[in-house]
Amino acid sequence: MKEIRNFCVIAHIDHGKSTLSDRLLEFTGAISERDMTNQALDDMDLERERGITIKSHAIQIYYEHSDGVKYTFNLIDTPGHVDFSYEVSRSIAACEGALLLVDASQGIQAQTISNLYLAIEHDLEIIPILNKVDMESAMIEEVSDQVIDLLGCTKEEIVLASGKTGIGIQDIMNAIVERVPPPSGEPTAPLQALIFDSVFNPFRGVIAYFRILNGVLKKGDKVRFFNTGNEYNADEVGNLQVGLQPKKELGCGDVGYIITGIKISSEVKVGDTITTVEHPCEVGIDGFEIVKPMVFAGIFPIDNDDFEDLRDSLEKLQLNDASLVFEPETSIALGFGFRCGFLGMLHLEIIQERLSREFDQEVITTIPNVSYFAYTKKGEEILINTPNDLPDPTVLDRVEEPYINAQIITKPEYIGTIMSLCMDKRGVLLKQTYLTTERVELTFDLPLAEIVFDFYDRLKSISRGYASFDYQPTGYKPSDLVKLDIKLNGESVDALSSLVHRDKADSFGRKICKKLKELLPRQQFMIAIQAAIGAKIISRETISALRKDVTAKCYGGDISRKRKLLEKQKKGKKKMRNIGNVEVPQKAFLQVLKLD
Repeated sequence: MKEIRNFCVIAHIDHGKSTLSDRLLEFTGAISERDMTNQALDDMDLERERGITIKSHAIQIYYEHSDGVKYTFNLIDTPGHVDFSYEVSRSIAACEGALLLVDASQGIQAQTISNLYLAIEHDLEIIPILNKVDMESAMIEEVSDQVIDLLGCTKEEIVLASGKTGIGIQDIMNAIVERVPPPSGEPTAPLQALIFDSVFNPFRGVIAYFRILNGVLKKGDKVRFFNTGNEYNADEVGNLQVGLQPKKELGCGDVGYIITGIKISSEVKVGDTITTVEHPCEVGIDGFEIVKPMVFAGIFPIDNDDFEDLRDSLEKLQLNDASLVFEPETSIALGFGFRCGFLGMLHLEIIQERLSREFDQEVITTIPNVSYFAYTKKGEEILINTPNDLPDPTVLDRVEEPYINAQIITKPEYIGTIMSLCMDKRGVLLKQTYLTTERVELTFDLPLAEIVFDFYDRLKSISRGYASFDYQPTGYKPSDLVKLDIKLNGESVDALSSLVHRDKADSFGRKICKKLKELLPRQQFMIAIQAAIGAKIISRETISALRKDVTAKCYGGDISRKRKLLEKQKKGKKKMRNIGNVEVPQKAFLQVLKLD
């Protein structure tokens, strides 16, 4: 155990975690030069295309220190985006140390601070690293001062490195050996292993990744999952290297995997404790925080026959991404589907993309919204997940919506535009703190519903990418919300209805109607697109009918012949409009989501 070091890499998005992990793997020879690629640990095409880490990745590497001792490092590379912070909290629960990366050209950003606090809560040893020191724009002195202010460390404790060129990798290795404590635990105690991740393999079933806190796990042991109470045989156990490396046994402090032949993904819960049937532990390990979804959207199969396939796909995806929550729901327009909870809009986009790529599931996603609480005049509390859950206005007393505490770190020259953006989103400025002369932290009280659409994208564009954003839920407050219905030829499309603030309902309704007019295909009859609050129509657009020239075959002759044909066409159009049915294409749903 003295020669084991468990640590994770944490940082803000795009500060070079995956690149630095690549250099550590290269330095220790964990991956041969021939097999080496950029972002070696990111195994999803989606991660490589977007240049972001979506899943945390664990790998075991070996390092021979200058004192001649061979150390075992269990490294976990984590995502940096706020939408994947749940992955970070799970990784931190399995470690004793953390490499805190700060980009020397950008300095400390919001997610750096957020991830640091997560690590401090778990009593992790923090090793501060300035990355990208080889860049011309690197501000080594200024950023070092920021790190010293934030951590209270000395300048000598900060490691200068570059993930691209490999500067400082030896110093990082020495710091890990000297500063990260070895795991503590009792090898002779009953087995206690924490499941921090899992994946589904179509041939071998569920593969659970765990960290042993106490005891020993051997191949062939009969194991019990503490919270579910289910018992299985440990068919295979081993270490997580570039591939899965089977072992006879894993000891205290080890990070590894277990295959038990489980085929039903719901039987494995992330945060559960593995123990043996022979010598069970008395208490389970306290897992990590319970996930709090921020954004809700309905996901429906394009063909209703695919409903069960979609359920299987979501269960397998949930196994690999424990922050996804879902429950069945029905929609008049879209049939059977699922109401899913996400940690943010990027998370929603990634899940939709993964369903398409990994499971061949093409889905329709409804307008994202958040959960509200409605209170009736009798004092009943109702949870509102979809606009259709809102009670009738005659019995409704008030609606409360979730608020967040948002921290934005930016340069002083962007303060004005960021303040106007937040105030436009019904935000209230709570405080403004200058971290340094070049960095200012703004704290806002904002309704969560206002940030689920396009807030992050707009924040990035108005600050030219120099603003970083992080948030924590603060609770619910009363708000003047109304249900906005979208009607096509008088029929409500429940998938497009939304809850909006009364002050913004008119402009939002007009925007959706205009957008739908551009997106809906023309029919043989006229289509009226209306936005309504209750019985009051607040906006209307009309798609004119496709006109067929029925008089084309009349050469000359009396005008009454032509009039007769036109009258016949008019009656046909009227009849068609009564029985005609307007299909809303998938493209229209997606474009309405991206409404500016």
